[in-house]
Amino acid sequence: MKVSDNMKVSVSILKEINNYKNAIKKVDNSVCDYLHLDIMDSTFTTDSSFTVDDFKDIKSLTNKKIDVHLMSTNLDKLIDDFESINPSFITIHVEVPNIIRYINKIKNKKIKVGLAINPDTDIEKLYPYLELIDLVLVMSVNPGKGGQSFMTSTICKMQELKEIQPNYNFLIEVDGGINDKTIDYVRDYADIVVSGSYITDSDNYDENIYSIK
Repeated sequence: MKVSDNMKVSVSILKEINNYKNAIKKVDNSVCDYLHLDIMDSTFTTDSSFTVDDFKDIKSLTNKKIDVHLMSTNLDKLIDDFESINPSFITIHVEVPNIIRYINKIKNKKIKVGLAINPDTDIEKLYPYLELIDLVLVMSVNPGKGGQSFMTSTICKMQELKEIQPNYNFLIEVDGGINDKTIDYVRDYADIVVSGSYITDSDNYDENIYSIK
């Protein structure tokens, strides 16, 4: 069974941090819809990842739409930094303070705003912001490391978001442990799925992207 043609695939290159330029070129040559950039600076997670300096030449590496996920509390600087690569979305976490301020900051830059929610966070924390945002990113793993297993406990969040989605204007994105088996858990709910190691560990990006399309 295939998902709707409307569902998009965003490829995360988090596990390719030591070989990211080559991974970006492979993503650019693939059939995916977005390049997903996971940005960590050890203020929200224990790990760190890419910086904007890593992507200053991204325009020469890819023509894909860019999907930025900021796992940080240092958002003033990072939102300003990543504006320069003209992403389709900048997603921040609902667990950080001053959410309204950062939503407005991103919107004022004419960039679509996403709110991510961790597996252990109550979905009601999103409710005050749903009218203001363009995307909800449901984390189906704990943020920080690539290659984790999908947490089925997060499916209830997707179900609830799908039920109320017609009342708003947000897309549902799911990130974490997505592969050709776990896609069955999310295909009825997700507008965008993020997949990392399942695709980047493979020899044929397109083959694995098609398997979750």
